[in-house]
Amino acid sequence: MPNANAGLRLAVMMFLQFFVWGSWYVAGPSYLGKIGFAGADFGTMYSVGPIAGMISPLFVGLFADRFFAAQRLLGVLHLLGAAAMWYATTLMLAEKPSPSAINWAFFAHMLCYYPTLALTNTLAMRNLSDTEKQFPLVRVFGTLGWIAAGAAITALGWAASVRMFQLAAGASLAMGLYSFLLPHTPPVTSGPVSAKQALGLDALELLKDRSYAVFLLCSFLICIPLAFYYQLAERAVQTAGIADATFKMTFGQMSEVLFMAVMPLFLSRLGVKWMLAVGMAAWVIRYVLFSAGVPTDAAMLVLVAVALHGICYDFFFVTGQIYTDQSARKEIRGQAQGFLVLCTLGLGMFIGAKIAGQVEDLYKPAEAVALLDAASERQAELTRIAIRFDAGGVPDAERVELETRQKTLEGEANTLKLQAYEKMDWGAIWRGPAIGAAAVLLIFLALFRGPERARRA
Repeated sequence: MPNANAGLRLAVMMFLQFFVWGSWYVAGPSYLGKIGFAGADFGTMYSVGPIAGMISPLFVGLFADRFFAAQRLLGVLHLLGAAAMWYATTLMLAEKPSPSAINWAFFAHMLCYYPTLALTNTLAMRNLSDTEKQFPLVRVFGTLGWIAAGAAITALGWAASVRMFQLAAGASLAMGLYSFLLPHTPPVTSGPVSAKQALGLDALELLKDRSYAVFLLCSFLICIPLAFYYQLAERAVQTAGIADATFKMTFGQMSEVLFMAVMPLFLSRLGVKWMLAVGMAAWVIRYVLFSAGVPTDAAMLVLVAVALHGICYDFFFVTGQIYTDQSARKEIRGQAQGFLVLCTLGLGMFIGAKIAGQVEDLYKPAEAVALLDAASERQAELTRIAIRFDAGGVPDAERVELETRQKTLEGEANTLKLQAYEKMDWGAIWRGPAIGAAAVLLIFLALFRGPERARRA
């Protein structure tokens, strides 16, 4: 049985966990573009997380299962992640920032951060008496943390500033220290470790269960079209003529809060199979809405597509995390959560990011490329101005002139980008993910024979 206040402490854990990520992951390019990041640099930036997700979660899961108390391991990883992110901010403030060096620092941060996604799930589930009912109510605080991070950087005017990365480092430091106050969650087993166990391969035993193997395959495959949403959705919203696209994208997180709150009721009524199926069906509908709504400037269709994020994420991913916890024997539950992260946010998202980039280039006409090149020229001048301001010593008279020039360049760059986006074939871009998600749904419905109801923890 959990401690009386375990639920509250775990909720704060989830809030801080996703506050760290939400502080910089979406808004980061708005600042990094000013200091010299180009398209290829952003592609690398959004690939280091999935690569880290393929490297570290299994090993960390093994440590939590066999060697270290989960809350202590969580704390150490976040403290190391805070150091890596702070180092990245020092590179950003250098006289001549190096995107390559900054991305290596991001990679170090993500090597520490990605395994904590599985660790927080494991820690929560080990300290809750009924994961089916209680875990969604704890996990919803993670979504609130993501929303709070975005609101904080917007309210403080840090959405295009190095301050957002400094905030992420500070939040990671706070999370690292707070982790040592979480419920004590010792390893569940001990003894000699075989080579198989050292590589974290015990989790592969879950694949002996045909239904779990089908679930894992579909989880991997559904994350390939999911990458399109993370990389292209905000631009699609802008192209559809919707004002304040960054804020409108938070509708997805708002719906996530709503559906996470009612998820225990749906899970008890629909069961595991149909919760997963409804989540995948929502993905299909979302991509169809983007495909139809963006080219025709149908704002309502696009906003509904964004708002479906709650069903997409909660019904599939959170149900999947619960299903994984209940499918694995207790000695390997940490590894099992890490294996799920490896296959989804690691391998699936990495492949999806590469495919999304290629599809975008395929349906980006020469006119759009020329407009984006012109926007890059403005961005390069903005970089030079930003470096001068960071270096200090700009006379007041020249500062006013430079700030005026800065605003002009930002307006021109944004206008050129929007004109470029409007020339892209968004209907074709989103049809691929829609067809892919539909195929995954059909595979799942045909082959999955899992439990109609999640087992009690």
